[in-house]
Amino acid sequence: MTSEFTVAVHGLVFLAHKKTVFSSQALAKNVCTNPARIRKVMSKLKNAHLVETKEGAEGGYWFSGDTRKITLKMVADSLQVSFVNSSWKSGGDCEDCLIASGMADVMTDLYSQLDQGCRDQLDKITIAQIEERIFKKV
Repeated sequence: MTSEFTVAVHGLVFLAHKKTVFSSQALAKNVCTNPARIRKVMSKLKNAHLVETKEGAEGGYWFSGDTRKITLKMVADSLQVSFVNSSWKSGGDCEDCLIASGMADVMTDLYSQLDQGCRDQLDKITIAQIEERIFKKV
């Protein structure tokens, strides 16, 4: 998993709480990253209709949705992020050993199930709940 998910959730909670337009520069300052990274993530969120944009000198991003209806799964889906996976696989299809030739498929299926479990949990958490957790500490 990349840190895009964290950047996206942070940005959405910030925009939802502030209820105004913020430039990529201002968002980057709050998220503690660079504006190019913010623009990359926000572009994906815009394509998923999770944020809106305003062009021009006073432009930027804002959140106009209902924080109680936007789940973290929706955020993950918009970023096409995978939570559990592995780019390396042990063994190989052409091996004579049943374990060596079958392990990759078994592990791929396991990772897929674990990833889906993460998504199922994230579908139960909204942007509103994240904001509430933050401000509960105050």
